[in-house]
Amino acid sequence: MAAPSDPPRPRSAGGSILRVLLSIAVLIVVAVAMGSWVQFTERQAVDTVHTFGSSAADRVDVEAVVQRVDATARELQLHVQVVPRGTLGEAEGSAPVAGLSLQTSGATLGNLAFRAHERIETRDVSVTLKGGSISDYPFDTYETGIGFRAQLGGRQVPVRLLFSNNDTLFSVSAEPVASRQEAAAGLRLARSGSLLVFAVFMMVVMWALASSVLLGTWYLTTRAKSLVWPALAWMAATLFALSAFRNSAPGTPPIGCVLDWFAFLWAETIIALCLVTVVITSIRSALQADSAQPAT
Repeated sequence: MAAPSDPPRPRSAGGSILRVLLSIAVLIVVAVAMGSWVQFTERQAVDTVHTFGSSAADRVDVEAVVQRVDATARELQLHVQVVPRGTLGEAEGSAPVAGLSLQTSGATLGNLAFRAHERIETRDVSVTLKGGSISDYPFDTYETGIGFRAQLGGRQVPVRLLFSNNDTLFSVSAEPVASRQEAAAGLRLARSGSLLVFAVFMMVVMWALASSVLLGTWYLTTRAKSLVWPALAWMAATLFALSAFRNSAPGTPPIGCVLDWFAFLWAETIIALCLVTVVITSIRSALQADSAQPAT
């Protein structure tokens, strides 16, 4: 007669919990590492100063910093600080020794002029953007160019351009443009990495919520239940919450952009149809149940 087999040993709950905790810890470490890398690269891009033009001792330095990019108006705002160097300036470059004028590129709206021996103040200038469309948000890209030519006392003087970007919603790459009389650069603007990641995350969340409502609708309609008010409240709340969630997209994109056609509009349509389907199916089931009851 065969010996009875030993009963199976119960699995250790502590070991399963430990594996789950280790998996969560690994995911957290990976997420933090990726986030740190994205933040570091974007910080490096913000701190980078691109230099174009002359390196002569007697020159005019033009420090141009992007403060804000308005994709809807198709322009960017430049914060411009002009510093005459060497014999061209006085008081440590805070004032020119003669009348100073800066002619800008065609994309820049307006030239700059400074009086002799007067303190130079920073100026804000607008630069028009070319190419691209905000309807491609968050994958929209733009191009433009900036350039400065300086005259001091009616005489052409060398110019050096120092360009940087302070708009965290856009990344800007700058390339030198060959020119003998001015310091010029070609710019290409695209959405920053953090904005792109967040916009893609928003689209994933929208589809996930729509899928959840769709699954809930399938369950309620196949079970032939009467009106389930908590489920209807959840669907209606999701419908309106998605609109607020979409409007929180950084950069306030207009309706009809890629974000809408890839996720938002379809998610809203699915949720609205599911809500109506549940109501109609539930009312029909309730009416059929009432008619099946015998009359007293």
